[in-house]
Amino acid sequence: MVRIPSHREPTHPGEMLLEEFLIPMGITQRELAYSIHVPYQRVNEIVNKKRGITPSTALRLAKFFGMSEDFWINLQLRWDLYKTKSKEYNALKAIKPANFQHASARL
Repeated sequence: MVRIPSHREPTHPGEMLLEEFLIPMGITQRELAYSIHVPYQRVNEIVNKKRGITPSTALRLAKFFGMSEDFWINLQLRWDLYKTKSKEYNALKAIKPANFQHASARL
């Protein structure tokens, strides 16, 4: 289960990539793009929160940094769920949960 922060915005995968990997390791966005065989623009857009991490990019980052692709996918999933939950707040608020006790009484 993916935990979604409720009191703060989750970390965008691009921020994590920049702050925890690229800067400490002294790797430029261009070097990363070249190393994982993607256009520079893709890496730049991820770092600048204009693009998300696709499964393909997650696999490439995982291979390059020697880690699990789940790390990158889960970061993206947390970000997407948080943003969607904010956008759809009113629609979600209007949905009434099913009453399963009532439904089982009819059987």
